[in-house]
Amino acid sequence: MKTMELAEKLAATRELSDEELRQILETDEFDQTLFNLADKRRREVYWDEVYVRGLIEFTNFCRNNCYYCGIRRDNRNAERYRLSREEILDCCEEGYRLGFRTFVLQGGEDPYYTDSLICDIVSEIRARFPDCAITLSIGEKSRDSYQAFFDAGANRYLLRHETADELHYAKLHPDSMSLANRKRCLFDLKDIGFQVGSGFMVGSPYQTTDNIVADIRFLQELQPHMIGIGPYITHADTPFSNFESGSMTLTLRLIAILRLMFPYALIPSTTALGTIHPQGRELGLKAGANVVMPNLSPVGVRKLYALYENKICTGEEAAQCRGCLERRVLSAGYRIVTAVGNAKTETES
Repeated sequence: MKTMELAEKLAATRELSDEELRQILETDEFDQTLFNLADKRRREVYWDEVYVRGLIEFTNFCRNNCYYCGIRRDNRNAERYRLSREEILDCCEEGYRLGFRTFVLQGGEDPYYTDSLICDIVSEIRARFPDCAITLSIGEKSRDSYQAFFDAGANRYLLRHETADELHYAKLHPDSMSLANRKRCLFDLKDIGFQVGSGFMVGSPYQTTDNIVADIRFLQELQPHMIGIGPYITHADTPFSNFESGSMTLTLRLIAILRLMFPYALIPSTTALGTIHPQGRELGLKAGANVVMPNLSPVGVRKLYALYENKICTGEEAAQCRGCLERRVLSAGYRIVTAVGNAKTETES
């Protein structure tokens, strides 16, 4: 079957065999067909709307030692920081004034932020901004911890699985971490009632096409509300410093494939895409993405939250970042909307 026909089959059925997925992943000959079909599908479900998430990167301390990550525990060159409770709340106050209605609290797995402290911060955000969604992205926790966060008022959680293949996972992470536990976390979160986001790096070291097929199959099993993918970008202070960064082309192809397979998911056009190409985020939107995440963190710490190198927008104030993104989104043919922006279901479209 020709790739163009495969793209049309995917759009019609939301499914391809493993062999068909391998075929469509490994050629760029008909990417434009995929992009056109994906954009058509996202407009059918979400029109031209792009949802904004106010990102607050509140700590770059991390107990983990993932081999690809710039804030890994053993990176002695990282300048560490933590935001106080009041600094986090100030970021939310400013974000609310700028029209943000979703706050994403993201950080390394930092033991300083105990469950009680996270719950205190979340409950205060919920009290001050009852019309906002609160998203946490703070890694692997116990089910009891997740339940406490949910009860405090958090309603979304982002946790990329990174790779669904056991052997590949072991090449990217130390022995203290396991894919089984990562999956346990994701299913616990969903069972508790969170809107769950997962995803993976594109072009990470040792990744094969079969790994990506496994990632797609896992997402089909999990059925997350949000799917975040972005190109792997190298960092000099990691064991993978000599590996090449991931491909923008493959990332865009995967965004389109995921939009066609998961038409109701929220899919961000990531900062990493904008880092590897000046028009990366706009191209991500045109390939089917419908979320952007401008940074609300204090300017003084943005460069320090360096998961990868050369991250964009580290010197912009929150208002500048929001304004810049709004113009970029408009230039791509879409519009930013001020809304919580839940993932839709088939009955809502």
